[in-house]
Amino acid sequence: MGLLISTCLLVILIRVPLSTAQEHKLEAKLAILTASQSHPLPFTLAQWQDPQNSGDYFFEVKMTEVGYLVWSQFPIKVYIQPYNQSDRLWIEPVIRAVQEWNYFLPLQVVDNFQTADIRIVPKVPPLQTTNFLRARSAQTRYQLYVNSSKPAAILSHYCTILLNPRQSSRYIQAAARHELGHALGIWGHSPEATDALYFSQVSDIVPISSRDINTLKRVYQQPTRLGWQVAANSQP
Repeated sequence: MGLLISTCLLVILIRVPLSTAQEHKLEAKLAILTASQSHPLPFTLAQWQDPQNSGDYFFEVKMTEVGYLVWSQFPIKVYIQPYNQSDRLWIEPVIRAVQEWNYFLPLQVVDNFQTADIRIVPKVPPLQTTNFLRARSAQTRYQLYVNSSKPAAILSHYCTILLNPRQSSRYIQAAARHELGHALGIWGHSPEATDALYFSQVSDIVPISSRDINTLKRVYQQPTRLGWQVAANSQP
């Protein structure tokens, strides 16, 4: 029996696995964190209004082991890894997608991979193995860590986006727009094709919708352990 390979916009949301020792250390830290708390809304989301009452798809957003994946330090730093072949055709559509989301959450493109909160990598994601092989055009992953560079150690996370660079500029921008929505906190998909976070690729590419922003705003109103202090005696 041959292998069937299908190509589609299949976006996978993944938590990066840690080693057993790392998992135990992180679990110990989480156990002595304060209870989940909500952060103040970023100004850009606080002032957002939807006069059409378009609704949202918050019910599709998944909560993680630390609560909702929200950022509390702004601007959120985004690193776009260069791509040797036709670099301009790769970077420009990704930057346009960053600029779109920047209207709703403060973002800053940076040159330093190490200091970035979100890292966008021009790489075809690995095939998904189910009953057949499916080619994925994008994959978003997050990883938790304790940021000890501040006066108080803070539970933090960073996101890595793998994005197929061998697409048209139009589709690179659409995929980057979609993936950034996940990395900014919408850890799930919309059931509506008119939303940027729709679960599948559509021929009529759509911009960020009011429903996308309504959902993002609700996410940022939720409690989380991210961005809060880890007790001092939990440090290694």
